[in-house]
Amino acid sequence: MSHVVEIKSIYKSYLLGEVKVEAIKNLSLTVTKGEFTALVGASGSGKTTLLNLIGCLDNVDKGDVIIAQSDVKSLSEDQKSILRNEKIGFIFQSFNLIPVLSVYENVELPLTIRKNLDPEFIKSKVMSAISDVGLADFIHHRPDQLSGGQRQRVAIARALVTDPDLILADEPTANLDSKTAHKIIDLMIDLNQKKGVTFFFCTHDEKLMSRVQKIIKIKDGQIETV
Repeated sequence: MSHVVEIKSIYKSYLLGEVKVEAIKNLSLTVTKGEFTALVGASGSGKTTLLNLIGCLDNVDKGDVIIAQSDVKSLSEDQKSILRNEKIGFIFQSFNLIPVLSVYENVELPLTIRKNLDPEFIKSKVMSAISDVGLADFIHHRPDQLSGGQRQRVAIARALVTDPDLILADEPTANLDSKTAHKIIDLMIDLNQKKGVTFFFCTHDEKLMSRVQKIIKIKDGQIETV
């Protein structure tokens, strides 16, 4: 099986006022294609920092981050943007949908950034992603006309539409009630099993942790067990 993510001895620190905080310390891990992996740890353990480094939203101080065979530190900012757009899908706990856009337009957004895509191809990809999350009857709705669970489905469709190598999710069920959270978990597992989508997400949700293939525990910026 090929590795979608390879992280080798990375370090990341930042300044909090005048205090230097070592958020990630000598951390290494791999994520294999098709995995459904949860990153768990207490608040301040380094989960979000690690997710941002894998998502090319931040840079390591030292070490190597390799995403879909691309060494991130060798890429320009433009190249990182292309890597994010083509290889990585993002799901956020606050959904991050654009309020004035419809479901269709929110899902379409990552494809509009690309140049020279055929409009019919875009339409086909968008409709397929929306159908995959069960929202084909809601394509003209705006986010404020949807429930929390439906909004998260839109966010998942938006992450899927580019056929990414990896989907990163930051607390994907945190803002959902228990029943809705279970439905979102079912959906992600279904996409993982039927379409081979690779998921890597951080969570505090016991419901989600109990159903993943692999759990990675992080404490004080270091992996406890893999």
